Amino acid sequence: MSRRYGPIAALVLCVALPRAVQAHAFLLKSDPAVGATVSPAPAQMTMQYSEGVEPLFTTVEVHDASGVRVDAGTVKTAPNDPKTLLVALKPLKPGDYSVEWHATSVDTHKTQGKFSFTVAP
Repeated sequence: MSRRYGPIAALVLCVALPRAVQAHAFLLKSDPAVGATVSPAPAQMTMQYSEGVEPLFTTVEVHDASGVRVDAGTVKTAPNDPKTLLVALKPLKPGDYSVEWHATSVDTHKTQGKFSFTVAP
């Protein structure tokens, strides 16, 4: 009976292992959300990834429409959740903001992206 299931087990391992080994931290959602208009202005941004991220090797920069950086310059993971980053923000005025991120997952794979949001009056 084990000879019968051996090839099936080998096939499952061949399909599953490469996916586990090649995991990357992709942005799943953020608050403020990608493209959102929010009011009042947030004091912090959260970014949830598909894999755990290493905050020491991850950067998030938030800029206003004139290019001035408005994040506090540090990122940290949420308590008990290595997949969620917390980004402190300086007081935001109404206007458009751009976010550029470079994430390093706990397995050292790197991903990056950009998005924007708007703060309404």
